[in-house]
Amino acid sequence: MLPDEQTSPEQFAALRAMSGVQRLQLAEGLFWSARKMKLAGLRSQHPDWTEQCLEDEVRRIFSHART
Repeated sequence: MLPDEQTSPEQFAALRAMSGVQRLQLAEGLFWSARKMKLAGLRSQHPDWTEQCLEDEVRRIFSHART
């Protein structure tokens, strides 16, 4: 991880100050943002694919994702 990608003490403090519900909402928002970005990337790489095919591929990618 690059130094500018590391979580700052201020970011840790902000996350600790959040309730569990707020952290869950933040995580959910990040999840859906990641899916939208993946869909946009696939759409630009495969302009000939149908919307259904693109959505199916995003679903497949995310269902097999590992941390």
